[in-house]
Amino acid sequence: MTRTFTHPSVLAGIAAGASWADPVMDPTGIDWTARRATAAIPFPLVDGRPVNPYAPTGVRYGRNELGHWGEQQCADAIVTATDIYGQRWLLMVERSDGHGWALPGGYVDPGETPTDTAFRELAEETGLNLVRSVRHRVMPARYVPDPRASDEAWMVTTPVLIDLGDEWRVLPDVSGRDDARRAAWLRATDYRHLHHHLTATYGGTVFPAHRDMLATLLNGDQS
Repeated sequence: MTRTFTHPSVLAGIAAGASWADPVMDPTGIDWTARRATAAIPFPLVDGRPVNPYAPTGVRYGRNELGHWGEQQCADAIVTATDIYGQRWLLMVERSDGHGWALPGGYVDPGETPTDTAFRELAEETGLNLVRSVRHRVMPARYVPDPRASDEAWMVTTPVLIDLGDEWRVLPDVSGRDDARRAAWLRATDYRHLHHHLTATYGGTVFPAHRDMLATLLNGDQS
């Protein structure tokens, strides 16, 4: 059965004039020429409606829990540090929406670069303000299987790798802020260690949209 769904929170955002939610209820009224020209990952239109290049998601029509029709560009900060014992740690936040633990990140605002977004969201969600001269690398944009997505609204993120270096005796202080319940450094020698530390210490799980990305990066393939 074809499922049509837009979450009430999206409708509430539209009613409130939120910048993260397209006020247009019918996607055929959007100028897709402009949006497709700036898309990080090309996507098709069918009868004037955007189609997730990685469909199906289970929701054929509507936006599910996402505000924008089509591709929403985001950026995520992947911040690592190595302690005096050679152990790598990864900074993560617990989402306030119940979707688990994720990388600090969010929507790329108009006029921002993904790097701007990653550093801004990092400060807003964890309190960690870093200068841009810190060692970092911007990875290619990639689709993420966000559980809030639909066949007509989806997420693409640009990962920004930020390495704080070695020989840390005490990792930088962080705390959950903005829409993050809490922030913490997690042991991340590889993805298995990250998962175990998160489960054993916090009883948490990794946000589904970030699982494949983190597994790939932490297990050594950063191509």
